[in-house]
Amino acid sequence: MKPFTRADRIGMKIQTTLSELLTKKISDPRLDMVTVTGVKLSPDLRDAYIYFTCAGGEKAQKDALHGFESASGFIRSALAKNLGLRFMPKLRFMHDSSFDYGSRIDAILKSLKDKDDDHTP
Repeated sequence: MKPFTRADRIGMKIQTTLSELLTKKISDPRLDMVTVTGVKLSPDLRDAYIYFTCAGGEKAQKDALHGFESASGFIRSALAKNLGLRFMPKLRFMHDSSFDYGSRIDAILKSLKDKDDDHTP
């Protein structure tokens, strides 16, 4: 049995190719500080959910989403050249909030540790 499904392998290829595009070919300032964190494909390979994160708060997230939407035609054609699929999946860009959630948990744990250190004799 194969360790990864076809959708997983294509998702990894999309993620690496998109990361290269963001650093080398796309010059949109809204996408400067964006990191692609993952790609999930539907089982029929028709939809690709591309998860990204960026620094700068909620406004930067919205700007990055608009940047991705405006560059989606270029991204889709560049990915089609590299993937060689019969049908190119529809790209759906989504903000990955797991990093924000993790940093919030870290801050809470740090504040609890600091309070505990204050009460220790």
